[in-house]
Amino acid sequence: MEKIDYISLESNGLPSTQELLKIAEKTTSDFMFLNLKPRIVEMGDGAVLRMIRAAKDTDAAMVFGDYLAVKEGEIERHPVIDYQEGSLRDDFDFGQVVLIRTHLMKEWAKEVAADENRQFQFAGWYDLRLFLSRCGLLFHLNETLYTIVEEDTRKSGEKQFDYVNPRNREVQIEMERACTIHLAKLGALIDTTSYGEIDFNEQDFSVEASVVIPVFNRAKTIADAVKSALSQETKFSYNVIVVDNHSTDGTTEILAELASENKNLVVLTPHRRDLGIGGCWNMAIFDEHCGRFAVQLDSDDLYSSPQTLQKVVEAFYEQRAAMIVGSYRMCNFQLETLPPGLIDHREWTDENGPNNALRINGLGAPRAFFTPLARQIRFPNTSYGEDYAMGLAFSRRWRIGRIYDELYLCRRWEGNSDAALPIEKVNANNLYKDRLRTMELMARRKMKK
Repeated sequence: MEKIDYISLESNGLPSTQELLKIAEKTTSDFMFLNLKPRIVEMGDGAVLRMIRAAKDTDAAMVFGDYLAVKEGEIERHPVIDYQEGSLRDDFDFGQVVLIRTHLMKEWAKEVAADENRQFQFAGWYDLRLFLSRCGLLFHLNETLYTIVEEDTRKSGEKQFDYVNPRNREVQIEMERACTIHLAKLGALIDTTSYGEIDFNEQDFSVEASVVIPVFNRAKTIADAVKSALSQETKFSYNVIVVDNHSTDGTTEILAELASENKNLVVLTPHRRDLGIGGCWNMAIFDEHCGRFAVQLDSDDLYSSPQTLQKVVEAFYEQRAAMIVGSYRMCNFQLETLPPGLIDHREWTDENGPNNALRINGLGAPRAFFTPLARQIRFPNTSYGEDYAMGLAFSRRWRIGRIYDELYLCRRWEGNSDAALPIEKVNANNLYKDRLRTMELMARRKMKK
C-alpha cells in the first residue's frame, strides 16, 4: 500500500512558494492530497483509493475531480472541466482537493529553491501546477469525489471580474511572471520587437470608422446604445452598423425608426439564421459600408462620452497598432459605479501584454480593429469568446494599442447574457476559452520553428 500524506494549505488557495517548499520537504509519501483551501472537506466513499487508482492507471502528474457543494443549505453537484495545455487561467477551478505525485513536487522544489525569480508570495500554487502540467497529465476524474461548504455564493456575473480587480494588483503581477516563465519553457513567448508594420492606407474606405453593434432581442437597451454611437463628435466621417440577428421583441422596429432619422445608421439583417455574435461581426466588417476601423459597442452598453470614437481612431495612428483596446467602468442602469469599478487592464504592457493575454480571460473594451486585418482573420461564429479569439490572433503578429482612460460604460442588469449563469454554462465558456488558448499556443510554437 502506497504511503499517503494529507495536507491542508493555510492560505486561501494562494500559498507562497515558501509554504509549498516546506510541504515538499516534509512529505515522504508516494502521493499527497493537497487541500487548497483552509476549510473542512468530507471525502466520498472510496474516493481516496479511486484517485490513487486513476493516477496509477494514467501515469498522471496530478488528479482532480468533481465535488458536491453545500450552498445556503442546498447541496449542488459542482462539475469541473478537463485540463488542457491552454488552461493557463490562474483561477482554473481544480476544486478543493487534488492528488499530486510527491516525487514531482520534490522535483519542482529543487528547481525553484535557488531561483529568486520564482519566489512567489501569491503565485506559488500557480507556478507548481504549471510545472506539473509540463511533467505530465493533469487528469480530470469526472466523478463526485468529496463535499465542501461553499462560502462564495455570488452570481457568475459578479465573479467574472475578480481577475482584474485593482485590489488584486500585486497578485496579478506575480501570476503574470509565473505564466511568462511557463510560456518561455514551452517555446511560446511572443517577441513584440518583431511585429510587422501597419499600412493604414493600403485600401480606400468610404468612412474612417464604423461602430459595430450586433444585437438580438435588446428592445430595452438598443436605442440607448445606438444613440450613444451616433452622438460621437469626430474630425472624420463615420457610421454605425447594427446587425439585427432576427430580433422578435421589438428591437427591429426600434432600429427602423432610428434609421429613418439618421443616414449614418446602417441596419443589416443576415440571410442566415445560424450566426452568433462573431458571425454578425463578420457580416459587418465585410459590408461595403464598413470603415477603415471597426469599433465595438455591445447592445447593452454606452460610450462614456462623445469623444470616445475620436480617441480610439487617434490611438491607432499614434500607437501604430492593428487593434486598440480601451478601458471600461462597471455601472448599473443609473450609471452608478458597481464593483470593481474601472477596469483598465493595466497588467498589459507593450513588452509582455501578448503573453499575459494567455493568462487572463479578456482584453477589455471597447475593442477596435483595423478592418483589412480583421477581414483576414475573421471572427469565429460564436456568441462567447469571439472577441478574445481575435485579440489573441492579432497579438501574435501585430501590436495591440491600449487606452487606459475610461471610454466605455458596461451596464450590468438582469438581462445581461452572463448575469447569472448555471455552472454548466460557466464550464462550457471556460472550456471554449481554454481551447482558444490551446490553439494559440500551438500556433505560436509553430511560428517559431
